[in-house]
Amino acid sequence: MSKITDNQDVEQKWKHILLFFKQTIGKKPSDLKGVLFLIGIQELGKGPEHFSKEQKQDLIHIATCKVLSKGGFYTLIGTDEEGWPHWELVKELPPFDLFSQENLLKHYVIEYFKDEIGLHI
Repeated sequence: MSKITDNQDVEQKWKHILLFFKQTIGKKPSDLKGVLFLIGIQELGKGPEHFSKEQKQDLIHIATCKVLSKGGFYTLIGTDEEGWPHWELVKELPPFDLFSQENLLKHYVIEYFKDEIGLHI
């Protein structure tokens, strides 16, 4: 886990992720939730739509599960009749403080962009 908690490495790569968004969609998400929201839209696979507040929260949850699946924490169990993916927790997350939790998520977001998008960082 020392690689995951290497704050300087994660922050440097995180800046590359934000720059990728700036170059791709013309603006940077303001925070981790914004990046997770965009990953959720990507994973849902329906393209741009108008989402309710609850659906936006669900998209962030989908993205969180997807990126944490890279660490073996979640597994995809299927999709519902509307095409929304559903995940199952298969390994408990470490009892981190808020900063370390965010760092863990950023680490797996970085892995997501490397593996799923092919971003070289």
